[in-house]
Amino acid sequence: MNILINGLLGYMGKEVERLCRDCYLGACLAYGVDPLLERNEKKGFFSSLYDIPDTSKIDCIVDFSHHLGTDALLRFATSYKLPLVIATTGHTNEEARAITLASGDIPIFCSANMSFGTAYLAELSKKAARVFPDAEIEIIEKHHNRKYDSPSGSALMLFEAIREVRPESYAVYGRCGRDKRKRDEIGIHSIRMGNTVGEHEVIIGNDYETFTLRHTVHSRALFAKGALLAAKFLTKSKAGLYGMQSLIS
Repeated sequence: MNILINGLLGYMGKEVERLCRDCYLGACLAYGVDPLLERNEKKGFFSSLYDIPDTSKIDCIVDFSHHLGTDALLRFATSYKLPLVIATTGHTNEEARAITLASGDIPIFCSANMSFGTAYLAELSKKAARVFPDAEIEIIEKHHNRKYDSPSGSALMLFEAIREVRPESYAVYGRCGRDKRKRDEIGIHSIRMGNTVGEHEVIIGNDYETFTLRHTVHSRALFAKGALLAAKFLTKSKAGLYGMQSLIS
């Protein structure tokens, strides 16, 4: 399985490359793309998607770049009918709609978090919200100090999972002021510090008891591994939009 890595020079792009070089899941690096790269055809590195001389060598694209490049990436992938794993976060509503539209032509795997554990956390949080309908819920997420978006895409994914069973809920980002907590609030709190890879907590409590569901990532390799599993899944999939639930179900 030959992979095109979009965003090769980023932290996650390097992790995916490392696993490809180790032939994890039979994955090999066909090409790497990043605007900061100089063209090096011998190594298969390019500064632009359209510099790539032979797209027939590519089985799937893995994107760990930036959401602002989404439109260009979708045009490229649909033009050459290439399956696409989008692991970038922070997409606007317009970009999200473009992803959904493009999935009518090619298989696209899009997830704010490429960890199986976080996907299970979302399922457990949804079940807990259903079992304890009167409980209050808070979400805390922690990441390194270089992360652009707050709250994290994973925290928003957890929130949306809970809203599936509590559609009346709405998010409050941090808290400031003198108003007391409303019944349908779900507080989402972001911490940015040091080199924290990623931690998400869902706290569920009422007047009688409180319990916490927590998932902690110890290595960025986890996300790279998940992205390659998603790529392998896409190579056998029809056009459509897929996510982590497609892998764990």
